[in-house]
Amino acid sequence: MGIFSIASQHIRFAVKLACAIVLALFVGFHFQLETPRWAVLTAAIVAAGPAFAAGGEPYSGAIRYRGMLRIIGTFIGCFAALTIIILMIRTPLLMLMVCCIWAGFCTWISSLVKVENSYAWGLAGYTALIIVITIQSEPLLAPQFAVERCSEIVIGIVSAIVADLLFSPRSIKQEVDRELDTLIVAQYQLMQLCIKHGDSEEVDKAWSGLVRRTQALEGMRSNLNMESSRWARANRRLKALNTVSLTLITQACETYLIQNTRPEAVTDTFRELFAEPVETVQDVHKQLKRMRRVIAWTGERDTPVTIYTWVGAATRYLLLKRGVIGNTKISAAEEEVLQGEVVIKAESAERHHAMVNFWRTTLACMLGTLFWLWTGWTSGNGAMVMIAVVTALAMRLPNPRMVAIDFLYGAIAALPIGALYFLVIIPSTQQSMLLLCISLAVMAFFIGIEVQKRRLGSLGALASTINIIVLDNPMTFHFSQFLDSALGQLVGCFLAMMVILLVRDNSQARTGRVLLNQFVSAAVSSLTTNTARRKENHLPALYQQLFLLLNKFPGDIAKFRLALTLIIAHQRLRNAPVPINDDLSAFHRQLRRTADHVLSAGSDDKRRRYFTQLLEELDVYQEKLKHWEAPPQVTEPVGRLVFMLHRYQNALTDN
Repeated sequence: MGIFSIASQHIRFAVKLACAIVLALFVGFHFQLETPRWAVLTAAIVAAGPAFAAGGEPYSGAIRYRGMLRIIGTFIGCFAALTIIILMIRTPLLMLMVCCIWAGFCTWISSLVKVENSYAWGLAGYTALIIVITIQSEPLLAPQFAVERCSEIVIGIVSAIVADLLFSPRSIKQEVDRELDTLIVAQYQLMQLCIKHGDSEEVDKAWSGLVRRTQALEGMRSNLNMESSRWARANRRLKALNTVSLTLITQACETYLIQNTRPEAVTDTFRELFAEPVETVQDVHKQLKRMRRVIAWTGERDTPVTIYTWVGAATRYLLLKRGVIGNTKISAAEEEVLQGEVVIKAESAERHHAMVNFWRTTLACMLGTLFWLWTGWTSGNGAMVMIAVVTALAMRLPNPRMVAIDFLYGAIAALPIGALYFLVIIPSTQQSMLLLCISLAVMAFFIGIEVQKRRLGSLGALASTINIIVLDNPMTFHFSQFLDSALGQLVGCFLAMMVILLVRDNSQARTGRVLLNQFVSAAVSSLTTNTARRKENHLPALYQQLFLLLNKFPGDIAKFRLALTLIIAHQRLRNAPVPINDDLSAFHRQLRRTADHVLSAGSDDKRRRYFTQLLEELDVYQEKLKHWEAPPQVTEPVGRLVFMLHRYQNALTDN
């Protein structure tokens, strides 16, 4: 049954893609656009891009959101192109070089913003370059060309959105509901593992899997938010559920770590309660009811703090989950949970990686420009465009080399497919709009099936084929022009891949060290008596950084354990009853300044010096806590933090 469902989804999306392309083609020719190719190409990329990323039919709202990003990126790029042309029209070479730098700048920004928004900035970079290259022979036509390009792209985007709406887009709501049910069961099972204090590798596998699932649920929330405004209440609840789910993971792992030194921290009563197996959400409901009764009977003081916090978070999870599934009006109890804390956004740890991406794009575009000017090749401008497109879109993804290879394979596959259409099919069908539409729909249908399978080169083949076949108004068939365009694409993709291979990205180790130091800084900054700072919720940002660490170092368990331990230290110290007095408050500020110096240090020597200073200050801080008679809830987590920083000093300071 599942196989038939997947097959039907593949066919439905292939028909949707064909419809989007045909609609863009028909509207382009109906309104006598000079280059309907841009509208068709836009419709194809906007519809097929999310399908390639999802590995199947994209959920409702994904195509619409990508279309809006493309409109924003195009308008930014057109505005930048007109500004550059107005300021530098008398110096064409300088104008091209500045455009190359602009493309690199946009790639730099796209490497720092959220992944889902990076597409707009990448597009803004190469749109400006396309306009400046195209108007080299007639600079005064730049405003007209910019307006035409914007209108053609809007037509393509509207065509893709209309096709998406016509063929019943898939809603992600049922997937969200199912994931919410299974996630709380998995959270309970993780807590059972941690209380048993069993095999550490099994616990590592369970918690890392839950971190990934929680991150995936946050991605589902973004899709649901794009789908329709009627899910606004569910979106608010899911945003809070992200924090609650991360809290459950943190408290479970802290329960495991505490038992390394104090096995008696978990009482026999709770060991017996968590020993009973759970398989469904109903089982979790029953167990939580029993635990709340036990906690009410024994009192908060006699309940292990991690279990008390975990049970409270699980109760909030079930409350919010019920509201998401029913999409009901937000109750007073839910509103209190939703407005409980101010969520702090994560600061990017990939600044060095973003700078590498800047140089890759800038150098690739400049090399393409020099190659074009040196050879005088008529299709050198096409090669430049492909260089800009490949580098701008590849850099934000985890494996830019594979993206470049995908484009190169696509450009190679476009040669025979494009030749068939250019030499045989389009000349035979150009007198009939119906036959032309059918021929393009057939191509889009079969490539649409392959795109959903993430076949290497499929997306590149679709874009490259549409780019080189004649879809201009009027149509002209010059084989030399076709061959030049096809070879220009190939050369551009090859040069882009060479630059990506030659300009090495050595930022992985530095990014890992920056991420770990951000965890240290967060743990130190949680030492405060300021009420407003205590209400700041850093947990989603910290786990977002942990997820990045998981992706950067997929097999490095030591790094994950260190990062998770620092997150646990942050959460415990944030809620610790630190004595309130001026002496400690002033020292907290000093600790935060030193931690910031460690994070911003430009060399290993400076970092080691500031880190040593931080360790010395933390030793002094422990003496101050003893002097001010701080309770064990403060001194114990601070002691664990200091021990950990001493133990991992080299990993936190050296590249």
